[in-house]
Amino acid sequence: MAKRCFDILFSFIGLVFLSPFFGLLAIIILIDSKGGVFYKQIRVGKKGVDFKLYKFRSMRVGSDKKGLLTVGGRDNRITKTGYFIRKYKLDELPQLINVFIGDMSLVGPRPEVRKYVDLYNSEQLKVLSVKPGITDYASIQYSNENELLAKSQDPEITYIEEIMPDKLNLNMRYINESGVFTDVKIIVKTIKKILS
Repeated sequence: MAKRCFDILFSFIGLVFLSPFFGLLAIIILIDSKGGVFYKQIRVGKKGVDFKLYKFRSMRVGSDKKGLLTVGGRDNRITKTGYFIRKYKLDELPQLINVFIGDMSLVGPRPEVRKYVDLYNSEQLKVLSVKPGITDYASIQYSNENELLAKSQDPEITYIEEIMPDKLNLNMRYINESGVFTDVKIIVKTIKKILS
């Protein structure tokens, strides 16, 4: 209950405080390329329930049909504005809407697409016992995931066999340590990571 109150309060404050910035970003995105302001993708939430995750659109319309993984800092599907907002994680800010309406939490395991969740083993499926979040230990550890995948001969295999299992281990660490103090610690680390 305390976590939900924390999420509602701070997501509401964030949405109100950032609304002028959201408006500015929306205009820039619309000027830069054709398509809507938001990118909505189906992700898997708590108890395996699907929900629509909101992001500022950073790629050209239809890019997800060419693959779900973004590889490298210069993926040609990404728009000019997209490079900037991805670098500073600004594309993730609309997920405050997901937090406010209850699909997500500020801190929790990052939600995956169904394609990869279907590959989880019984132990890994425990990450679905909590609400997914905007940030967690894995988000901080793998803030450069795109660059790691760019170095791989087969990004899909690298993600499935190396990165995803390690991220899930970090997700389990979060679940075992979860609490308000842990959430605040992760939020502070995330902000430091973005600023650095």
